[in-house]
Amino acid sequence: MLDAQFFPNIADIDPGEWNGLFRSTNPFVCHRFLSALERSGCVGKDTGWEPRHLVMRRNGAPLAAMPLYLKTHSHGEFVFDWAWAEAYARHGLDYYPKLLTAIPYSPVTGPRIGLAPAEDRCLLVEEVVSCVRETCGALGCTGWHLLFPEAALEPALALSGLLARHDVQFHWRNRPYADFDAFLGCLRAARRKNVRKERSKVAQAGVQIRRVTGGQISDEAWQGFYACYRHTYLKRSGHPGYLNREFFRLLRATMAEQLMLVVAERDGQMLASALFLFDDRTLYGRYWGALEQVDCLHFECCFYQGIEFCIEQGLEVFDPGTQGEHKLVRGFEPVETASFHWISDPRFRAALGEYLEREKHGVRRYREQARSLLPYRRDLD
Repeated sequence: MLDAQFFPNIADIDPGEWNGLFRSTNPFVCHRFLSALERSGCVGKDTGWEPRHLVMRRNGAPLAAMPLYLKTHSHGEFVFDWAWAEAYARHGLDYYPKLLTAIPYSPVTGPRIGLAPAEDRCLLVEEVVSCVRETCGALGCTGWHLLFPEAALEPALALSGLLARHDVQFHWRNRPYADFDAFLGCLRAARRKNVRKERSKVAQAGVQIRRVTGGQISDEAWQGFYACYRHTYLKRSGHPGYLNREFFRLLRATMAEQLMLVVAERDGQMLASALFLFDDRTLYGRYWGALEQVDCLHFECCFYQGIEFCIEQGLEVFDPGTQGEHKLVRGFEPVETASFHWISDPRFRAALGEYLEREKHGVRRYREQARSLLPYRRDLD
C-alpha cells in the first residue's frame, strides 16, 4: 500500500530524501532552489503558486516525489493555456484552480518526478498520476498539467493516458569545440562574419565583459546584477519581476557552485548583467538586465559568453531560455519540448486531445522549417 502526502512547504520535506529521489544535478528541481522560491515569498498562496508537493512512500520508505502547485492563474508557466481558460469561460465554467507540476518561472526541461531506483518506473508514474487525479477532485481542480519533463519520463507519462503537447525551443549543442573560433569555423562565412561583427560592436562601445562563478561573485557584482534585472523588468512590463532580491540572495547563499554571472562594464560601472545556472551537462541562461542599451550587448552577454563557457567547461548543451527565432542564426538549434495534461471534464479532454494532435503536426513542420535556417556549413551536415 502506497501512502501519499502533500506538503504546503518544501521545508517540511527532508532535503536528503527529496534530492535522493531525483538523483540529479539539475539545479531547478533541487530542494535548495525550490526552498529559495518559497522562503523569499516568490512562491506561495499570495502569488497564485500554492505548494502541494507530493511524496509517496511504502512502509515508510520514500518511492516518489514531485513538485506540485495549486494555481489560480497561468502566469510564469510558458506553456500557454490562456485559450483553454477562455474556452471554459465561454461555457460559463471556471478553468481555475488547477494543479501544476513545473518549476515556477523556469521553462527548462528536466526531472519532474523523482523515483526510487530498482522500482518499476511505469507503475510508479501510474500511481502518481492516479493520486493526482484523485486530488484534483478533492480540491475542485479542472485538471493537472506537467510541464517540460525530461525525455526519459515521457513514455511513462504517455502510457498513463495524459494528453501530450509539443513546442519548440532553441538550444546550442557543443560538438565539442576546442574554442569559440572552432565553433565559428563551422558556420557559413556570412554568419561567421556577422557574429564577429556583433562582438566587435560591444568592444568598440568601450564595454568590458567578464565571467565569474561561485565564490568569485562579489557583493558589488551581485547587487549590480539585481539592479539590472529589476530595471529591465520595470521598463518592459511595469513590475519589478517575478523574483525578488531575497530570492537571489538565497540562491547565492545556497547554490553558488552552480551559478555563473556575466558582467558588462564601462569605466568600472556596470551596464548589464546575465545570470546563468549550470549542472554537469547543461548551462541554463535565465536572468538578464541592462541599465543602458548598447548595440548587440544582449547577444554578447546572453549567447556568446554562454557558448564560450560551455566550451571551456565541456558542457554539452546551452539552454538560453524560451522563444526567440533570432537564436537560430547564432547557432542555436530547434529542439522539441513537451508537456502533459489531464483534464477532468471528458468533453473538454476530448476536444483538447483533437486540438493537440493537429497542433503537434504544425509544431513539427515548424521545427523542420527552422532547421533549414541554421547557419552551419552544408559540408558539415
